[in-house]
Amino acid sequence: MAKVILDAGHGGVEPGAVYEGRQEKDDNLRLTLAVGEILENQGIEVAYTRTEDVYDTPLQKAQIANEEGGDFFISFHRNSSPEADQYSGVETLVYDLSGDKAALAEAIDAELAEVGFRDLGVKERTDLIVLKRTQMPAVLVEVGFLNTEADNQLFDTRFEAVAEAIAGGILSTLEEMGLYSPGADGYLPGSSEAASGAGGTGTTLYRVQTGAFSNRAYAEDLLFRLQQQNYPAFLLYSDGLYKVQVGAFAQLDNAIRMEAALRRAGYSTFITAG
Repeated sequence: MAKVILDAGHGGVEPGAVYEGRQEKDDNLRLTLAVGEILENQGIEVAYTRTEDVYDTPLQKAQIANEEGGDFFISFHRNSSPEADQYSGVETLVYDLSGDKAALAEAIDAELAEVGFRDLGVKERTDLIVLKRTQMPAVLVEVGFLNTEADNQLFDTRFEAVAEAIAGGILSTLEEMGLYSPGADGYLPGSSEAASGAGGTGTTLYRVQTGAFSNRAYAEDLLFRLQQQNYPAFLLYSDGLYKVQVGAFAQLDNAIRMEAALRRAGYSTFITAG
């Protein structure tokens, strides 16, 4: 089972950025718990560096993560600028632009851009302890500027979509790594065992279906062809049919792009949600 460590930045005596009474530590914790709930509902094991308003140093947070162990460490923050409404957008920080951490950072930023945030990109930060001292791939997500009204409005009015976007970026990256499948019972992509349900609950995930067969062998032939072409395909058994589906996207636009790519490759498709 895939496992992620979620870190709500700051806390306790350290509020982080403050703007007109709004404290970054509160936004960080609220978002961390919301993302964690979505991931848990999808069968991901989640550990937290904090679930209450307490303070640990960045080094202590890295140590907590290392003791827990996991496939990823994700730290949640809100950005701030010298003047109000000076900057806007999301960015994700990594120790260096390589490996699974960079892929995760890019996936999260892309999903948040679909929600409506300006994408400021993925940036290297070699001086941050939670990125330097964690023993698993680590990212730090700056979810908009706390002292920019437009970012706060987006954060507040589309909070559930923001949480789903970040969770979607995590899930899609884990899926590409072969550590997660949207199928039930935790079976992995490429497994010959058909799942017996539509997956977890708690968030809507959009998938692209390429075929449904009463004969399992036909479904497995299609599955093999898709996987040979590097599509994240999996096999799902429901309603008496073996269904071949591709991807699990929190944002519909990403599913639409996948569907377009599959159609260009000659596959008949439609999008499912659940």
